[in-house]
Amino acid sequence: MRRINILLASIAAAGLAVSCTDKLDVENPNQQTTDAFGKSASDLKESVIAAYNHTRMEGSYARVGYTIDVCRGDEVWNSSQVWYLPFDNLNVQSSVDISEWPWREWYYTINVTNYILSKVDGIGLAQDELNQIKGQALFLRGLSYYNLAVYYQDVPLITDYSDYATLDGLYKANSTQDEVLNQVESDFKTAMSILPSRSAGGEWAKGRATCGAAAGFYAKTLMFRHKFAEANSVLKDIIGGKYGSYRLMPDFGDNFREGSAYENNDESLYEVQYLDYGSQGTDDEWTPVNTSSNATQGHAVESNFGPGVLGGWADLSASPWLYNLFKSELTTDGQLDPRLYWTIGTYEAEYDSYKDGRQNVMYMQPIPAEGFVTNNNNGGIPVVKHTAARENLYDAVVTGLHCGVNIRLLRYADILLLAAECENEVNGPNQTAIGYINQVRNRAGLKSLDLANFGDKDKLFEQIANVERPKELGCEYGRGVDLIRWGFFYRQDRLDQLKAHGSYEKSKTLVTTSPDFTTATAPTVEDRGTFDSSYNYYIEGHEYIPVPQANLNANPNLRGNSANESRSNASVYSAHGYNIHPVVDLN
Repeated sequence: MRRINILLASIAAAGLAVSCTDKLDVENPNQQTTDAFGKSASDLKESVIAAYNHTRMEGSYARVGYTIDVCRGDEVWNSSQVWYLPFDNLNVQSSVDISEWPWREWYYTINVTNYILSKVDGIGLAQDELNQIKGQALFLRGLSYYNLAVYYQDVPLITDYSDYATLDGLYKANSTQDEVLNQVESDFKTAMSILPSRSAGGEWAKGRATCGAAAGFYAKTLMFRHKFAEANSVLKDIIGGKYGSYRLMPDFGDNFREGSAYENNDESLYEVQYLDYGSQGTDDEWTPVNTSSNATQGHAVESNFGPGVLGGWADLSASPWLYNLFKSELTTDGQLDPRLYWTIGTYEAEYDSYKDGRQNVMYMQPIPAEGFVTNNNNGGIPVVKHTAARENLYDAVVTGLHCGVNIRLLRYADILLLAAECENEVNGPNQTAIGYINQVRNRAGLKSLDLANFGDKDKLFEQIANVERPKELGCEYGRGVDLIRWGFFYRQDRLDQLKAHGSYEKSKTLVTTSPDFTTATAPTVEDRGTFDSSYNYYIEGHEYIPVPQANLNANPNLRGNSANESRSNASVYSAHGYNIHPVVDLN
């Protein structure tokens, strides 16, 4: 036995000696460093996919980022009294946890795109491949900084990946909103010049950023800064086909259904991709994990919109103002505006006799004549846009990250209405602007507008801002940004109008009346009366989301914005020379 032990010890010693002089160097593919990774086109293409993935997380568009925007607009109110209440009230404090989630998600995306851009010019790619990778990175970085600037106002601008080498470079001070938007314009402008169009990109372009997507968001960025003449030129180029061929789908509902027959269609300039129901994994990977190979890869917007009685979280409801806006004008053949069906889930008697597939159904459940309320205790009109409520896929809301309906961020209908707005601002009300609007109206079956009825810019703007855009784009991402860029928080008649639009009546039964409730009361959940309006609780400066307190604590160079300081932005808005249109009676 002693001899065996000696022999084993000798073998072990010999092995140790060999290991000291001849190591086996194996690289773990799951723990690659930035030095080893990023040296090939395939590496950078994987990084591009990672960047896209960050835009589909809970803090970006899969839930919180989307719903925060929607409830800050006047088309939706928070019926759950939890989670989104301070965002709906426009008085959120910097310590609220979920206010940090969009910030985190967009900087995650920026980090990945900065890495791609630090590598892409140095690995010898063919020009087309270089343009595709670089263009997508620039688009996604532009989109990220756009969202940060229009919601957090003044944020750190970091575009050089090498800056991360030091804490001083990583913990930067705020840049001004204008400085950030300058970078956004630059990123989108370059992306639109090097990315292929949807048609030229073929199968590759489905679901990816194209030059059309970059041009559309470039125009939106210009319009946020009231650069209407520049934006008008870009929008006309999009309409003229310079950046690909787009058209309105004959059926409005085709923009809000899942499946290859509807998603990434001819009306879509850019949409966030989610796996169709039935093809998803089983793991609900909430932010910031999202690492499971079996992740669901759907979104939870449906859960926030879905009525409690049908399994939803019942957080957000459509405003009675939006519902009544739809009901105020019939089609040329005397029917309801078809966009109502795909936006709001109410029972309408005429749906029972339609032959085109519209029925009084939500999640395969017949809607009772009295209608479903969103929240069992507080009522509310259900929102159905970007959900499967109108499709025969399942009989109740599948809560979590399971909805497979792609989130359409930019549609050709929006391009037409933006072009009408720019044309009105630059050249006054004219037939070109009216023509753009009428394309959208005629698709819905509404009669054409007559230029003779719009004698000045203010009246046509009112029509665009508070009739055409809400009915076409109601409850989609972006209304919160519109209210900021239009300056509605800095003029009393506009603020009063927002209070009227955002009014609601809490009730366990469906209430579609729209009370004109504009009297401020105590801003607590308990004191929110039966008749109320979210905008009664607006605090100056809180049209923006405050810089999250956790970030202020971590970064000594960071400072708060107007929401942190409850400081009015009226003087900043006017100092830019931006005009605020007065409220105009359209009757």
